[in-house]
Amino acid sequence: MTTLDVRRLEVPPHPRRRMGLIGGAALVFGLVAVHIWAVEETDVSATALISGWQGIASFLGSAFPPDFSWTTVVQPGIEACLVTLAIGLVGTTFSIPFSILFAVLGSRSTNRNPFVYQAARAVMSFLRAVPDIVFALIFVTAVGLGPFAGVLAIILHNTGVMAKLWSEAMEEIDQGPIDALRVAGASSTQVAVHVVLPTVVPQFVGLLLYRLDVNVRSSLVLGLVGAGGIGFLINQSISLFRFDEMMTYILMVLVLVVAVDLLSGAVRKRLGA
Repeated sequence: MTTLDVRRLEVPPHPRRRMGLIGGAALVFGLVAVHIWAVEETDVSATALISGWQGIASFLGSAFPPDFSWTTVVQPGIEACLVTLAIGLVGTTFSIPFSILFAVLGSRSTNRNPFVYQAARAVMSFLRAVPDIVFALIFVTAVGLGPFAGVLAIILHNTGVMAKLWSEAMEEIDQGPIDALRVAGASSTQVAVHVVLPTVVPQFVGLLLYRLDVNVRSSLVLGLVGAGGIGFLINQSISLFRFDEMMTYILMVLVLVVAVDLLSGAVRKRLGA
């Protein structure tokens, strides 16, 4: 058989490659079908958006120029921004002890009891699954309107989120020193205190600063349901159709969020987290 005859031979496709192509095509088809269904369920319509340009233009015309009256708008807005910052800060800080506790109990690196491990993971999942705004609504009915309800809401929700992030960071470290201490007879507490926690401090700090940034923005939304802060003023201005005041508050929120982001980024860079 000549070289030319060999080249003319058709090599059948490998079965695994064929199944991979079929699986990929099925995946693409499934994603397209799901997105078509989602678009229909959410009433996405470019026509409705285009036809609503008059409402958008009317809103922008009412929002600009923003109202920078010092006594009635800017000064109360600055005070409310500080309250929003305080809600995010206190809620994040007060959730740290609970987050560490559930992270230690919900990590296989520090907890070898399967029942306690699963119980801790279940609590973390519950606290993450319930949005902070739902917690805020519950606490508003319990402790009344004001920032305290927002602080309590952030403490609970952030505990679930941060405990999960920290527990995963603890499970990703090198297991060699942990196994060595356990062979030497160290308890789970000793392993956590002497090996795991000191190793993951940089990751803990980085994740904590990230959550602080998120919680400050969440505090804005919590204000819309009566938890105080700048969100309350935004909701009030919308209810009164004072869109120029609303725009001023939104600009102040933008400054606050950027400032917190720059500060947390600088701290992370300083600590190498």
